[in-house]
Amino acid sequence: MQNQIRQDKIVGSRRFSNYFWAILLLIGGLAFLLAGVSSYLKIKLLPFVNTTELVFIPQGIVMMFYGTLSFGLSLYISATLFWDIGSGYNEYNKIESLVKVVRKGFPGKNREILLTYPLNNIQSIGIKISEGLNPQRIIYLCLKDERKIPLTPVQQPDSISDLEDEAADLAKFLDLKLENL
Repeated sequence: MQNQIRQDKIVGSRRFSNYFWAILLLIGGLAFLLAGVSSYLKIKLLPFVNTTELVFIPQGIVMMFYGTLSFGLSLYISATLFWDIGSGYNEYNKIESLVKVVRKGFPGKNREILLTYPLNNIQSIGIKISEGLNPQRIIYLCLKDERKIPLTPVQQPDSISDLEDEAADLAKFLDLKLENL
């Protein structure tokens, strides 16, 4: 039974880089926002910088704008961390002859995303490797109707050998061919 079902966990937005950016944007946004308010009120709100000497128009307004933008972006990233957007699992079940792709989305009626494909509708496992400024290393589930369903999470690209090993293991488990896209 254990060798008939394989489940691969997918890490969503709860990664170190997202925590880092949420905290950095929060601190930077609050500092810029306080600098802008300080230039308007002529009160020293930041202990390490004297921003009362800034002219409110245009420097103070620009600082408030960037501070608000940064603070809002940090709130958005924090919300995706709280809801763990993108997390889930891929389940390959030989007993039921199904492949399930399960992910968490934003709150609402489509919070849980469930894609189910019968094994006899799957043509192959595909690998796409592209280098350059935005490198992509993705494993796809290639269906007979020419659709390609990505199975790997959005993250830093794995090494090519790790990706090939993972794809080969999956193709061997599902008794499918492996192709380069």
